[in-house]
Amino acid sequence: MDFISSLTGKSPSTTGFGSEGALTKGPFNALWPIVDLNNALVSYILTGYSTFTTSAGVVGPRYRVDHDISLLIPEIWCRLYPHERDPKHLIEAGHLERLEDYDFEGTTVLASRLGYRITTKFVHTYFGRVFDNPSAVFTEDILKPELQDPAVFADGVANIVEAQHRVAAAYFEDGTIEDACPPLRALLHVMAQGDYKGKGVGDAEIRALFSREALLASDWYQERLTVKQRRDVALWERHVRSLTEFLASPGHRDEAQRLGIPRRLEHARAELDRVRSPEYVRALVGTIGADPVHRPVHGRPGRVESVAAEVVAAG
Repeated sequence: MDFISSLTGKSPSTTGFGSEGALTKGPFNALWPIVDLNNALVSYILTGYSTFTTSAGVVGPRYRVDHDISLLIPEIWCRLYPHERDPKHLIEAGHLERLEDYDFEGTTVLASRLGYRITTKFVHTYFGRVFDNPSAVFTEDILKPELQDPAVFADGVANIVEAQHRVAAAYFEDGTIEDACPPLRALLHVMAQGDYKGKGVGDAEIRALFSREALLASDWYQERLTVKQRRDVALWERHVRSLTEFLASPGHRDEAQRLGIPRRLEHARAELDRVRSPEYVRALVGTIGADPVHRPVHGRPGRVESVAAEVVAAG
């Protein structure tokens, strides 16, 4: 959720709508924002890559940190062994703790939206690799900013939830929620509407969507593999056609031999046969596949048709 809403300055030009940045999405990337989010999350799930985010600006009303923590955490992380950076290990060892929703002055504070946070044990175990006295740098009220001012913390969480709602709602407004991969679709529903099919992010069924096995088995992922095969077939058909036309030209006979066009044509035909086979789709399992970015969205023409219509109108 933090990645989607980009609250601490992750550039919206790489992650979607975001809530920060002067409309940087458009100038740098003409694809639908959902494409960026799909590619990022699918890559993480397929490769088992674990992501962590850091605070920026302030931590509670007492401490202004700007991007100091964002600069510090990579220094800590590069001093951790791979197994020490594994989220499961960090949780089981008590280095990360999960935040839970709670009531404050008659209002439910959705603190669970913040996910997990580092604990005093994490500071004692790992920050000593950088600091002589880490506890003096990261005090308990920095690790638990609600201790500084409960009312301010509750208001801060409410602002985060509101920002997440605003960002997620944009994917419903442009219709691209329909293109989201299953786990991303669930997250966007929770952010925009509070639940997904009556379930929250803590529900086992929702969390299971983030497993590699569930993603690979989804129709959404299988479509990406089919699209990838279809585009590769079109690519090699074009190669075969171009090489055949070049080889058939009488004026290219000598040059074709010099460039090894017959050998290249033979290779192109072999590749075309390979990508056409059912085995090719099975070989693609575990890859990111291809995004069907040109298909229509909610009755609107696809990208290619839209551009063509604009060109005709301009002409």
